[in-house]
Amino acid sequence: MTPTRRAILGASGALFAWAFIPRFAYAAGGRDPRFITIILRGALDGLTAVPPIGDPDYQALRQSIAMTTSGPHAALPLDSFFALHPSMPNFNQLYRAGQAAVVHASATPYRDRSHFDGQDVLESGYEMPGRVDSGWLNRMLEGLPKGDKVSPDASAVRGLSVGANAPLVIRGKAPVLGWSPSNLQPVSDDLPPRLMDLYTHTDPLFAKILAEGISTGKIAAGLDVKARGGPGDPTGMEQMARGAARLLAQDDGPRVAALAFEGWDTHAGEVDRLNKLLVGLDNSLAAFQQELGPVWKDTAIVVATEFGRTAQVNGTDGTDHGTGTTAFLAGGAIKGGRVIADWPGLKPPQLRDGRDLAATTDLRAVIKGIAVDLLGASPAVLARDVFPGSDHVMPMKGLIV
Repeated sequence: MTPTRRAILGASGALFAWAFIPRFAYAAGGRDPRFITIILRGALDGLTAVPPIGDPDYQALRQSIAMTTSGPHAALPLDSFFALHPSMPNFNQLYRAGQAAVVHASATPYRDRSHFDGQDVLESGYEMPGRVDSGWLNRMLEGLPKGDKVSPDASAVRGLSVGANAPLVIRGKAPVLGWSPSNLQPVSDDLPPRLMDLYTHTDPLFAKILAEGISTGKIAAGLDVKARGGPGDPTGMEQMARGAARLLAQDDGPRVAALAFEGWDTHAGEVDRLNKLLVGLDNSLAAFQQELGPVWKDTAIVVATEFGRTAQVNGTDGTDHGTGTTAFLAGGAIKGGRVIADWPGLKPPQLRDGRDLAATTDLRAVIKGIAVDLLGASPAVLARDVFPGSDHVMPMKGLIV
Protein backbone atom coordinates (compact mmCIF):
# COMPACT_ATOMS: atom_id res chain seq x y z
CA MET A 1 0.00 0.00 0.00
CA THR A 2 1.23 3.50 -0.83
CA PRO A 3 -0.09 6.05 1.67
CA THR A 4 -1.38 9.35 0.38
CA ARG A 5 -0.10 12.65 1.69
CA ARG A 6 -3.44 13.20 3.47
CA ALA A 7 -3.28 9.77 5.13
CA ILE A 8 0.27 10.34 6.39
CA LEU A 9 -0.63 13.77 7.72
CA GLY A 10 -3.65 12.33 9.54
CA ALA A 11 -1.82 9.38 11.02
CA SER A 12 1.30 11.28 12.00
CA GLY A 13 -0.09 14.55 13.26
CA ALA A 14 -0.16 13.29 16.81
CA LEU A 15 3.63 13.06 16.77
CA PHE A 16 3.82 16.82 17.27
CA ALA A 17 2.36 16.38 20.74
CA TRP A 18 5.02 13.90 21.82
CA ALA A 19 6.96 16.55 23.69
CA PHE A 20 3.96 16.99 25.98
CA ILE A 21 3.39 13.41 27.08
CA PRO A 22 2.51 13.32 30.78
CA ARG A 23 4.65 11.57 33.35
CA PHE A 24 1.73 10.54 35.60
CA ALA A 25 3.17 12.62 38.42
CA TYR A 26 0.50 11.38 40.83
CA ALA A 27 1.32 7.72 40.28
CA ALA A 28 2.12 5.71 43.38
CA GLY A 29 5.51 6.54 44.90
CA GLY A 30 6.26 9.19 42.30
CA ARG A 31 6.86 6.53 39.64
CA ASP A 32 7.20 7.12 35.91
CA PRO A 33 5.23 3.96 35.06
CA ARG A 34 4.41 1.99 31.93
CA PHE A 35 1.19 0.00 31.58
CA ILE A 36 0.86 -2.50 28.74
CA THR A 37 -2.21 -4.51 27.75
CA ILE A 38 -1.84 -7.57 25.52
CA ILE A 39 -5.07 -9.02 24.15
CA LEU A 40 -5.06 -12.71 23.11
CA ARG A 41 -7.84 -12.99 20.55
CA GLY A 42 -9.46 -16.38 20.13
CA ALA A 43 -9.81 -17.47 23.79
CA LEU A 44 -6.79 -18.89 25.61
CA ASP A 45 -7.18 -22.29 27.28
CA GLY A 46 -6.11 -21.38 30.80
CA LEU A 47 -6.21 -25.02 31.89
CA THR A 48 -3.40 -25.77 29.45
CA ALA A 49 -1.43 -22.55 29.87
CA VAL A 50 -1.44 -22.96 33.67
CA PRO A 51 -2.60 -26.52 34.41
CA PRO A 52 -3.99 -27.21 37.91
CA ILE A 53 -2.08 -30.47 38.25
CA GLY A 54 -2.99 -30.71 41.94
CA ASP A 55 -6.72 -30.89 41.24
CA PRO A 56 -7.76 -34.56 41.50
CA ASP A 57 -10.18 -34.20 38.58
CA TYR A 58 -7.74 -32.53 36.18
CA GLN A 59 -6.24 -35.60 34.50
CA ALA A 60 -9.60 -37.26 33.77
CA LEU A 61 -11.04 -34.09 32.26
CA ARG A 62 -8.02 -33.22 30.14
CA GLN A 63 -7.32 -36.76 28.93
CA SER A 64 -5.11 -36.58 25.80
CA ILE A 65 -3.94 -33.03 26.47
CA ALA A 66 -3.38 -33.35 30.23
CA MET A 67 0.02 -32.17 31.43
CA THR A 68 2.31 -33.47 34.15
CA THR A 69 5.47 -32.19 35.83
CA SER A 70 7.52 -35.23 34.83
CA GLY A 71 8.48 -36.93 31.59
CA PRO A 72 8.88 -35.38 28.12
CA HIS A 73 7.56 -31.81 27.73
CA ALA A 74 6.93 -31.59 31.47
CA ALA A 75 5.11 -28.56 32.81
CA LEU A 76 7.06 -26.16 35.04
CA PRO A 77 5.85 -26.30 38.67
CA LEU A 78 4.72 -22.94 40.04
CA ASP A 79 3.63 -24.29 43.42
CA SER A 80 2.23 -27.54 44.78
CA PHE A 81 -1.03 -27.12 42.86
CA PHE A 82 -0.38 -25.14 39.65
CA ALA A 83 2.18 -25.56 36.88
CA LEU A 84 3.17 -23.52 33.83
CA HIS A 85 3.23 -24.61 30.20
CA PRO A 86 6.81 -25.59 29.21
CA SER A 87 6.76 -23.13 26.30
CA MET A 88 7.00 -20.25 28.78
CA PRO A 89 10.47 -20.44 30.39
CA ASN A 90 10.92 -16.64 30.31
CA PHE A 91 7.71 -16.11 32.24
CA ASN A 92 8.83 -18.79 34.66
CA GLN A 93 12.05 -16.87 35.32
CA LEU A 94 10.09 -13.67 35.93
CA TYR A 95 7.77 -15.60 38.26
CA ARG A 96 10.75 -16.92 40.24
CA ALA A 97 12.15 -13.37 40.43
CA GLY A 98 8.86 -12.09 41.87
CA GLN A 99 8.07 -10.11 38.70
CA ALA A 100 5.21 -12.18 37.29
CA ALA A 101 1.95 -13.63 38.56
CA VAL A 102 -1.01 -15.63 37.31
CA VAL A 103 -4.67 -14.82 37.90
CA HIS A 104 -6.53 -18.10 37.38
CA ALA A 105 -10.26 -18.81 37.05
CA SER A 106 -10.77 -15.22 35.86
CA ALA A 107 -13.07 -13.68 33.26
CA THR A 108 -14.88 -10.56 32.14
CA PRO A 109 -18.63 -10.21 32.87
CA TYR A 110 -19.40 -11.89 29.53
CA ARG A 111 -20.95 -15.37 29.88
CA ASP A 112 -21.91 -16.39 26.34
CA ARG A 113 -19.69 -17.98 23.70
CA SER A 114 -19.29 -15.56 20.78
CA HIS A 115 -15.73 -14.47 20.04
CA PHE A 116 -16.90 -11.16 18.65
CA ASP A 117 -19.14 -10.28 21.58
CA GLY A 118 -16.60 -11.55 24.08
CA GLN A 119 -13.89 -9.39 22.56
CA ASP A 120 -16.22 -6.39 22.57
CA VAL A 121 -16.78 -6.77 26.31
CA LEU A 122 -13.11 -7.43 27.06
CA GLU A 123 -11.86 -4.42 25.10
CA SER A 124 -14.69 -1.91 25.48
CA GLY A 125 -14.99 -2.34 29.25
CA TYR A 126 -18.79 -2.32 29.09
CA GLU A 127 -20.78 -5.15 30.62
CA MET A 128 -22.65 -5.94 27.41
CA PRO A 129 -21.42 -6.37 23.81
CA GLY A 130 -22.07 -3.94 20.99
CA ARG A 131 -20.36 -0.87 22.46
CA VAL A 132 -17.45 -0.27 20.12
CA ASP A 133 -17.15 3.50 20.22
CA SER A 134 -14.20 3.43 22.64
CA GLY A 135 -12.10 1.12 24.78
CA TRP A 136 -11.48 1.08 28.51
CA LEU A 137 -7.75 1.81 28.15
CA ASN A 138 -8.40 4.97 26.17
CA ARG A 139 -11.03 6.16 28.64
CA MET A 140 -8.61 5.42 31.46
CA LEU A 141 -6.08 7.70 29.74
CA GLU A 142 -8.67 10.47 29.63
CA GLY A 143 -9.40 10.15 33.33
CA LEU A 144 -5.85 10.00 34.70
CA PRO A 145 -4.77 12.90 36.93
CA LYS A 146 -2.69 15.56 35.23
CA GLY A 147 0.85 16.06 36.50
CA ASP A 148 3.01 19.15 36.44
CA LYS A 149 4.67 18.11 33.17
CA VAL A 150 1.41 17.64 31.26
CA SER A 151 0.81 20.07 28.46
CA PRO A 152 -2.41 22.08 28.68
CA ASP A 153 -2.96 20.95 25.11
CA ALA A 154 -5.77 18.36 25.31
CA SER A 155 -4.33 16.52 22.30
CA ALA A 156 -1.25 15.32 24.17
CA VAL A 157 -0.31 11.79 23.12
CA ARG A 158 -0.20 9.31 26.00
CA GLY A 159 -1.03 5.97 24.38
CA LEU A 160 0.55 3.65 21.84
CA SER A 161 -1.41 1.35 19.56
CA VAL A 162 0.64 -1.50 18.08
CA GLY A 163 -0.49 -3.28 14.94
CA ALA A 164 -1.96 -2.54 11.54
CA ASN A 165 -5.34 -1.80 13.17
CA ALA A 166 -5.74 -0.14 16.55
CA PRO A 167 -7.25 -2.58 19.06
CA LEU A 168 -10.65 -1.44 20.34
CA VAL A 169 -9.26 -1.32 23.88
CA ILE A 170 -7.22 1.80 23.06
CA ARG A 171 -9.57 3.57 20.64
CA GLY A 172 -11.35 6.71 21.78
CA LYS A 173 -11.02 10.44 22.31
CA ALA A 174 -7.56 10.41 23.88
CA PRO A 175 -5.01 10.73 21.05
CA VAL A 176 -2.91 7.64 20.43
CA LEU A 177 0.26 7.06 18.45
CA GLY A 178 0.04 4.13 16.04
CA TRP A 179 2.94 1.91 15.02
CA SER A 180 3.17 -1.44 13.26
CA PRO A 181 6.14 -3.53 12.11
CA SER A 182 6.63 -3.15 8.39
CA ASN A 183 6.26 -6.18 6.14
CA LEU A 184 7.93 -4.33 3.28
CA GLN A 185 11.54 -4.67 2.25
CA PRO A 186 13.80 -1.93 3.69
CA VAL A 187 14.33 1.02 1.39
CA SER A 188 17.78 2.16 0.29
CA ASP A 189 19.67 4.33 2.74
CA ASP A 190 19.59 7.35 0.45
CA LEU A 191 15.80 7.40 -0.07
CA PRO A 192 14.76 9.07 3.25
CA PRO A 193 17.22 12.00 2.89
CA ARG A 194 16.19 12.47 -0.75
CA LEU A 195 12.52 12.63 0.25
CA MET A 196 13.38 15.01 3.08
CA ASP A 197 15.25 17.29 0.70
CA LEU A 198 12.34 17.25 -1.75
CA TYR A 199 9.63 18.08 0.79
CA THR A 200 11.73 20.57 2.75
CA HIS A 201 11.60 22.83 -0.29
CA THR A 202 8.06 22.06 -1.43
CA ASP A 203 6.03 21.22 1.69
CA PRO A 204 7.71 22.14 5.02
CA LEU A 205 4.78 20.89 7.12
CA PHE A 206 4.83 17.48 5.51
CA ALA A 207 8.64 17.40 5.76
CA LYS A 208 8.47 17.94 9.51
CA ILE A 209 5.92 15.17 9.98
CA LEU A 210 7.92 12.87 7.70
CA ALA A 211 11.03 13.51 9.81
CA GLU A 212 9.10 12.59 12.98
CA GLY A 213 7.78 9.44 11.33
CA ILE A 214 11.23 8.37 10.16
CA SER A 215 12.58 8.94 13.66
CA THR A 216 9.77 6.93 15.25
CA GLY A 217 10.29 4.10 12.81
CA LYS A 218 13.99 3.96 13.56
CA ILE A 219 13.36 3.82 17.31
CA ALA A 220 10.71 1.13 17.10
CA ALA A 221 11.94 -1.02 14.26
CA GLY A 222 15.71 -0.63 14.36
CA LEU A 223 16.03 -4.41 14.62
CA ASP A 224 18.25 -6.77 12.67
CA VAL A 225 15.43 -9.17 11.86
CA LYS A 226 15.39 -11.20 8.64
CA ALA A 227 12.20 -13.20 9.28
CA ARG A 228 8.92 -11.35 9.60
CA GLY A 229 5.52 -12.47 10.82
CA GLY A 230 2.09 -11.22 11.80
CA PRO A 231 0.23 -10.95 15.11
CA GLY A 232 -0.59 -14.68 15.08
CA ASP A 233 3.00 -15.76 14.51
CA PRO A 234 5.68 -16.07 17.22
CA THR A 235 8.15 -13.94 15.26
CA GLY A 236 5.53 -11.28 14.60
CA MET A 237 4.50 -11.17 18.26
CA GLU A 238 8.07 -10.63 19.38
CA GLN A 239 8.64 -7.90 16.77
CA MET A 240 5.53 -6.06 17.90
CA ALA A 241 6.61 -6.26 21.54
CA ARG A 242 10.21 -5.25 20.88
CA GLY A 243 9.25 -2.24 18.78
CA ALA A 244 6.62 -1.14 21.28
CA ALA A 245 9.10 -1.44 24.14
CA ARG A 246 11.62 0.75 22.34
CA LEU A 247 9.03 3.49 22.00
CA LEU A 248 7.85 3.11 25.59
CA ALA A 249 11.44 3.24 26.85
CA GLN A 250 12.00 6.74 25.47
CA ASP A 251 12.04 9.56 28.03
CA ASP A 252 9.45 11.40 25.95
CA GLY A 253 7.67 8.32 24.64
CA PRO A 254 4.21 6.93 25.37
CA ARG A 255 3.47 5.46 28.78
CA VAL A 256 0.53 3.16 27.95
CA ALA A 257 0.31 0.63 25.11
CA ALA A 258 -2.05 -1.97 23.64
CA LEU A 259 -1.19 -4.98 21.49
CA ALA A 260 -3.40 -7.77 20.12
CA PHE A 261 -2.12 -11.26 19.28
CA GLU A 262 -4.30 -13.47 17.10
CA GLY A 263 -5.06 -17.16 16.67
CA TRP A 264 -5.82 -18.53 20.15
CA ASP A 265 -8.95 -20.47 19.08
CA THR A 266 -7.92 -24.10 19.67
CA HIS A 267 -10.87 -26.25 18.61
CA ALA A 268 -8.55 -28.91 17.19
CA GLY A 269 -4.94 -29.98 17.69
CA GLU A 270 -4.56 -27.77 20.73
CA VAL A 271 -1.22 -29.15 21.89
CA ASP A 272 0.80 -28.18 18.81
CA ARG A 273 -1.00 -24.90 18.30
CA LEU A 274 -0.56 -23.66 21.86
CA ASN A 275 3.06 -24.79 21.92
CA LYS A 276 3.74 -22.36 19.09
CA LEU A 277 1.59 -19.50 20.31
CA LEU A 278 2.85 -19.58 23.89
CA VAL A 279 6.43 -19.40 22.61
CA GLY A 280 5.48 -16.15 20.87
CA LEU A 281 3.83 -14.72 23.99
CA ASP A 282 6.74 -15.78 26.19
CA ASN A 283 9.34 -14.24 23.87
CA SER A 284 7.26 -11.06 23.74
CA LEU A 285 7.37 -10.69 27.51
CA ALA A 286 11.13 -11.26 27.43
CA ALA A 287 11.47 -8.60 24.70
CA PHE A 288 9.64 -6.07 26.86
CA GLN A 289 11.95 -6.77 29.77
CA GLN A 290 15.06 -6.47 27.60
CA GLU A 291 14.09 -3.34 25.68
CA LEU A 292 12.49 -1.35 28.51
CA GLY A 293 15.73 -1.45 30.45
CA PRO A 294 15.67 0.67 33.64
CA VAL A 295 11.95 1.52 33.32
CA TRP A 296 11.04 -2.19 33.57
CA LYS A 297 11.02 -1.76 37.35
CA ASP A 298 7.94 0.50 37.07
CA THR A 299 6.18 -1.54 34.36
CA ALA A 300 3.02 -3.64 34.58
CA ILE A 301 1.81 -5.89 31.75
CA VAL A 302 -1.64 -7.48 31.69
CA VAL A 303 -2.25 -10.37 29.28
CA ALA A 304 -5.96 -11.12 28.88
CA THR A 305 -8.33 -13.04 26.59
CA GLU A 306 -12.08 -12.89 25.92
CA PHE A 307 -13.03 -16.15 27.69
CA GLY A 308 -11.66 -19.60 28.46
CA ARG A 309 -12.30 -23.02 26.98
CA THR A 310 -14.18 -26.12 28.02
CA ALA A 311 -12.74 -28.27 30.77
CA GLN A 312 -13.39 -31.42 28.75
CA VAL A 313 -11.54 -32.22 25.54
CA ASN A 314 -13.51 -32.59 22.31
CA GLY A 315 -13.11 -35.30 19.68
CA THR A 316 -10.33 -33.50 17.81
CA ASP A 317 -7.91 -33.08 20.72
CA GLY A 318 -9.06 -29.52 21.16
CA THR A 319 -11.39 -27.54 23.39
CA ASP A 320 -14.46 -25.44 22.70
CA HIS A 321 -15.60 -22.03 23.94
CA GLY A 322 -15.81 -21.81 27.72
CA THR A 323 -15.78 -19.30 30.59
CA GLY A 324 -13.00 -19.11 33.20
CA THR A 325 -9.43 -18.69 31.97
CA THR A 326 -6.01 -17.37 32.93
CA ALA A 327 -4.65 -13.83 32.93
CA PHE A 328 -0.89 -13.22 33.10
CA LEU A 329 0.75 -10.29 34.92
CA ALA A 330 4.38 -9.34 34.37
CA GLY A 331 6.71 -6.43 35.04
CA GLY A 332 9.04 -5.07 37.66
CA ALA A 333 6.12 -3.29 39.33
CA ILE A 334 4.13 -6.52 39.77
CA LYS A 335 4.13 -8.23 43.15
CA GLY A 336 4.68 -11.63 41.62
CA GLY A 337 5.81 -15.13 42.41
CA ARG A 338 2.26 -16.34 43.06
CA VAL A 339 -0.89 -17.73 41.47
CA ILE A 340 -3.90 -15.65 42.50
CA ALA A 341 -6.96 -17.90 42.47
CA ASP A 342 -10.14 -18.64 44.36
CA TRP A 343 -10.08 -22.11 42.85
CA PRO A 344 -13.61 -23.37 42.02
CA GLY A 345 -12.65 -27.00 41.42
CA LEU A 346 -13.17 -29.29 38.42
CA LYS A 347 -15.76 -31.75 39.71
CA PRO A 348 -18.88 -31.81 37.47
CA PRO A 349 -21.09 -29.92 39.99
CA GLN A 350 -18.42 -27.21 40.22
CA LEU A 351 -18.19 -26.66 36.46
CA ARG A 352 -20.28 -23.92 34.92
CA ASP A 353 -23.03 -25.47 32.77
CA GLY A 354 -21.33 -28.80 33.52
CA ARG A 355 -18.54 -28.00 31.08
CA ASP A 356 -16.62 -24.80 31.91
CA LEU A 357 -14.13 -23.70 34.52
CA ALA A 358 -16.17 -21.33 36.67
CA ALA A 359 -14.91 -17.74 36.89
CA THR A 360 -14.29 -16.61 40.47
CA THR A 361 -12.21 -13.47 39.78
CA ASP A 362 -13.49 -10.49 37.81
CA LEU A 363 -10.78 -9.32 35.41
CA ARG A 364 -11.92 -5.74 35.97
CA ALA A 365 -10.84 -5.95 39.62
CA VAL A 366 -7.32 -6.82 38.47
CA ILE A 367 -7.09 -3.95 35.99
CA LYS A 368 -8.59 -1.50 38.47
CA GLY A 369 -6.08 -2.52 41.12
CA ILE A 370 -3.14 -1.85 38.81
CA ALA A 371 -4.62 1.41 37.52
CA VAL A 372 -5.11 2.76 41.05
CA ASP A 373 -1.82 1.66 42.60
CA LEU A 374 0.49 2.16 39.61
CA LEU A 375 -1.06 5.02 37.65
CA GLY A 376 -2.89 6.89 40.40
CA ALA A 377 -6.29 6.43 38.76
CA SER A 378 -9.41 7.36 40.70
CA PRO A 379 -11.58 4.36 41.74
CA ALA A 380 -14.67 6.51 41.20
CA VAL A 381 -13.62 7.39 37.64
CA LEU A 382 -12.80 3.75 36.92
CA ALA A 383 -16.25 2.64 38.09
CA ARG A 384 -18.11 5.42 36.30
CA ASP A 385 -16.25 5.96 33.02
CA VAL A 386 -13.71 3.20 32.42
CA PHE A 387 -15.79 0.16 33.42
CA PRO A 388 -19.37 1.48 33.61
CA GLY A 389 -21.61 -0.53 35.90
CA SER A 390 -18.72 -1.98 37.89
CA ASP A 391 -19.30 -0.12 41.16
CA HIS A 392 -19.55 -3.48 42.93
CA VAL A 393 -16.16 -4.60 41.59
CA MET A 394 -13.51 -3.31 43.97
CA PRO A 395 -9.90 -2.76 42.84
CA MET A 396 -7.78 -5.77 43.75
CA LYS A 397 -5.22 -4.86 46.38
CA GLY A 398 -1.59 -5.88 46.58
CA LEU A 399 -0.81 -6.38 42.89
CA ILE A 400 1.83 -3.63 42.74
CA VAL A 401 5.10 -3.61 44.63
